[in-house]
Amino acid sequence: MDLNQIKKRLDSLQAKNNNQGNNNGKSLFWKPSVGKQTVRVVPNKFNKANPFTEVFFYYGIGNKTMISPLNFGEKDPIAEFAKQLRQTSDKDNWRLAKKLDAKMRIFAPVVVRGEESEGVKLWQFGKEIYEAFLQMAADEEVGDFTDVATGRDIKLNTVGPESTGTPYNRTTVSPSMKQSVLSSDADAVEAMLEDQKNPLEVFKRYSFDEMKEALQEWLAPEDEAQEGDIIDDEKEPVAVAPEKNYTLKTPVKKESKADKFDELFEEDDLPF
Repeated sequence: MDLNQIKKRLDSLQAKNNNQGNNNGKSLFWKPSVGKQTVRVVPNKFNKANPFTEVFFYYGIGNKTMISPLNFGEKDPIAEFAKQLRQTSDKDNWRLAKKLDAKMRIFAPVVVRGEESEGVKLWQFGKEIYEAFLQMAADEEVGDFTDVATGRDIKLNTVGPESTGTPYNRTTVSPSMKQSVLSSDADAVEAMLEDQKNPLEVFKRYSFDEMKEALQEWLAPEDEAQEGDIIDDEKEPVAVAPEKNYTLKTPVKKESKADKFDELFEEDDLPF
């Protein structure tokens, strides 16, 4: 038995489990199915002022889903490269920079009504649902729908591709007309408030060099792409690799593609 290979495989499986989320053997992530459902947005253990967590990801670069280091106040090679591209006057560079921008996903801790025994789940969604929630909170007739004593359940209506005309479902949200308690069981309420996962801590984090390497491979389509992790089975926008190499139009001596790429990441050039 090769113990080194066994350990590597164990680490790989554990990393995959961490990415998918694990809550006492139950799925951490939740998304609505077609039809009507009711959820309760739970106060965020990690941010008492805001139940929603904005997280930025890169999709499709090197076939990976990578959480941006900017979420943690750290250097992000992809964001820096996009910034460098925007400092040129080349239209192709600007188009590429736009493709490289991180995509925002929002996470909310929710309890699914009828499935309270499953505990708090993380529901991830996009800008449309996020704005609907913010408008709901700003409505004086609704207010703080997360309040454990006087909040409101949220009604969801999800339609499938046959209604959206796209390959994806679409969910709309609306507040319940009646105020209600999170739970009549004080112990259950305490558990819901404490047994939560931080969205910023459940995804694999790649190092600066790993992200730089993934970007370099994506920029050179002739190189073999690496298989990576995804958040879950929800479809996400995938950046399309450029048909030609990026250009940085500066009056310098002729250099190889690798030389030009590496120069963009010289420490002295980074505005940190």
